[in-house]
Amino acid sequence: MTTTAEREATGGTRHKGPARPGLTDRARSERRLGWMLAGPALAVMVAVTAYPIANALWLSLYSYRLTNPDDRRFIGLSNYLTVLTDSLWWQDFFTTLIITVVTVSVELVIGFAFAMVMHRIIWGRRTVRTSILIPYGIITVVSAFAWRYAFASDSGFVNTWFNLGDFAWFDHRWSALFVICMSEIWKTTPFISLLLLAGLAQVPEELQEAAKVDGATWWQRLWRVTIPNMKAAIMVALLFRTLDAWRVFDNVFVMTGGAQGTETLSFLTYRQTVTRTALGIGSAVSVLLFLSVVAIAVIFIRGFRVDLSQVRGDK
Repeated sequence: MTTTAEREATGGTRHKGPARPGLTDRARSERRLGWMLAGPALAVMVAVTAYPIANALWLSLYSYRLTNPDDRRFIGLSNYLTVLTDSLWWQDFFTTLIITVVTVSVELVIGFAFAMVMHRIIWGRRTVRTSILIPYGIITVVSAFAWRYAFASDSGFVNTWFNLGDFAWFDHRWSALFVICMSEIWKTTPFISLLLLAGLAQVPEELQEAAKVDGATWWQRLWRVTIPNMKAAIMVALLFRTLDAWRVFDNVFVMTGGAQGTETLSFLTYRQTVTRTALGIGSAVSVLLFLSVVAIAVIFIRGFRVDLSQVRGDK
């Protein structure tokens, strides 16, 4: 039986009706205000990033090494063909995919639990929120070094605590990926919890009370009232965190240096451009990485299909 809270959360009884009209005056006004507020920042971002992106695209069409700048030849899309037909690209692609899927999935669950605690707690609210957000305030490189020393085979305390002897975590692919994922989860879960906390604050208490009156359990209120009304916040949290995880570099650089099959796409770009000074190939990898980021953003935005008019409360 459909509860009152469910009917209110979903906008009443579903029925076929006329096509939804265009944007309301309120929606148009908010859209104009949004462009006015975000426009200056967007203009600065475009001005700062337009040239590097265009220059990378231009360099990717050339065979160009920094150690031999005079031997620069236009080769069209050959660099892209070389990258996409190389098994190293696909190995790094799947490594990046594994890190992204594992970390974002775990962070979403833990972050939602933290957000619920921060939202509901009454006593010591500031202390709890500050404690949860501390890892996010630590510089990523500092955090990576701390995790590296903690799991070191000779001086790390993890092996001592769990009686693992001198097990070398960073000498094996899956154990090294485990440590990298754990460090990412520890560092960035507070970011997701902060975004989800903002979403929880937007869930009307009237819906929760109506669900309680109708006899809905805590799980039913969570799945049928809370989460549907947090869809926009969940999308933003997942989108931002997925894009960040897809470009993971610091932890891999500090802990393994890309060894043992832990190299990611960002590290591949660094190695080709900085270490091997192959600006043509490196630029092609960076452009492909940029295009994959854009593709992820499009998939998330289209996949969630968040109706902002419902979030605003428009009819």
